[in-house]
Amino acid sequence: MQVDQLKVKITAINEVAPTIREFCLVPVDGELLPFSPGSHVVVEMDGGEKTYKNAYSLLSDPRDVSAYRIAVRLQDASRGGSKFMHEQVTVGDELKISTPANLFAPHWPAKKHVLIAGGVGITPFMAYLPELERRGADFELHYLYRSSQTGAYRELLSKRLGGRYFDYDSLGGSRCDAVEVLSNRNLGTHFYVCGPESLLSTVQQVAADLGIPDSAIHYETFAAPKPGEPFEAEISETGQVIPVGAEESLLEALEAAGVEVPNLCRGGVCGQCQCKVVSGDIEHRDNFLSAQDKAAGQSIMPCVSRSKSPRLVLDI
Repeated sequence: MQVDQLKVKITAINEVAPTIREFCLVPVDGELLPFSPGSHVVVEMDGGEKTYKNAYSLLSDPRDVSAYRIAVRLQDASRGGSKFMHEQVTVGDELKISTPANLFAPHWPAKKHVLIAGGVGITPFMAYLPELERRGADFELHYLYRSSQTGAYRELLSKRLGGRYFDYDSLGGSRCDAVEVLSNRNLGTHFYVCGPESLLSTVQQVAADLGIPDSAIHYETFAAPKPGEPFEAEISETGQVIPVGAEESLLEALEAAGVEVPNLCRGGVCGQCQCKVVSGDIEHRDNFLSAQDKAAGQSIMPCVSRSKSPRLVLDI
């Protein structure tokens, strides 16, 4: 087990929506580490022939470290991780998780916080709410979901937040108008988005149209890397050649071959796994590198991005 990993035991599993299960994790030894609202952990799952590593937001009250809670949606096109959590993990099982990391913390000086969640993207906001309430912060939550699949905790949230809660069930014909949500806000309002890429891109476009600065838009996505054509990765220093399959990410292939690459979000957002590229044609899929950096073709985020050429040579 890596030094920065914790061993935890599953003490409860609850279905909180048709495709979402909540897992309660307690430490096997010692104590859990404190965390801040918006933190996530990377859960390591031993799938036999393959080890899965997925990032999940902590949804517990950050001041309660007696247990961590995460919620996992069974993805329609699961690459194995969410399917493993739903079908293989049972109460009493032990898992390894990373220590908490935070790439999505609230901007506390904000005059108002507008939270926009899509589906299982509600999870980081579950940890936001206790701290926002303790601080007496001005906030509201907009929750978009499809009740046949997601919509976890919506009754609890409606009761808890009252007039600060706005509910949009697409199956019920209720649609969120992003222009209405973002318009006519006072200076100092910050917006937080967690959900599918389509929700994030919509909010970003509306914000740009309304002249809202990028610094007031905070977002988090944990989209799984999409499949692509197989290719080879060559490590320039050693000459080691590593095949990358169609269904695995470059980062996963490197890890399986024993090549350590620092990483944090595994979703193309944080930049921790950035690698130098010596040669090859990169297919950029991340939200970290700038357009200029992508055009230069000298760096890749191996957690989500791939190669368009048969071989990619990396300086690791």
